[in-house]
Amino acid sequence: MNDYIIKTENLHKIYHTKTDKVHALKGISINIKKGDMVAVMGPSGSGKSTFLHLLGGLDKPSEGRVYIDNQDINSLDDNQLAKFRNEKIGFVFQFHYLLPELSTLENVLIPARLYRKTKDDYKKAVNLLEDLGLKDRINHLPSELSGGEQQRVAIARAIINAPDVVIADEPTGNLDSDNTKKVMNILKQLNENNNTTIVLATHDKEVAKYCRYILYMKDGKIVDKEFIS
Repeated sequence: MNDYIIKTENLHKIYHTKTDKVHALKGISINIKKGDMVAVMGPSGSGKSTFLHLLGGLDKPSEGRVYIDNQDINSLDDNQLAKFRNEKIGFVFQFHYLLPELSTLENVLIPARLYRKTKDDYKKAVNLLEDLGLKDRINHLPSELSGGEQQRVAIARAIINAPDVVIADEPTGNLDSDNTKKVMNILKQLNENNNTTIVLATHDKEVAKYCRYILYMKDGKIVDKEFIS
């Protein structure tokens, strides 16, 4: 198991409604090696987002286990899990979820200041934003940024704590082709330069080609695996 930074065992997720239940995931068992960059693809409703949310500890499985860096994250209490996520996992979503009243720099600093506050945080955040081409946007509010710029801020926020794993749910879903390439090149560089494990959900095969392999999902199951040549 030490070869894998992400491991799931018989992962199920059932959502209950007033009249029915939805079996969103149906027994997923996967291993992902440290430093892998993996795309998850499938039609809407196939379980992609649910799967990523369970990997990131944003939701709990109805059955099965999720291990991140040998830690059974479902065994942690809420405070332990929140701390673990903040230190080990970065999240990038289709919608940026930037706080509108905070500047670019302040948004990036949020994860760094949740459980610690050091004099290096500010410098690190500034350097990240400069690397992402946002040097002139540091003091701008989210409303003053383009969609591509907001997504780059979200990436900086996701990696400020140098997480071992980045989980990205449709990170280019709202971007044009030029900004899609910029965002994916950033994630690819993060993967190659820092050996960061990246798992991303996408509907776009061109986006998936940045990854090492694709996991195809259908009806809550992984039905195929394709390596990118």
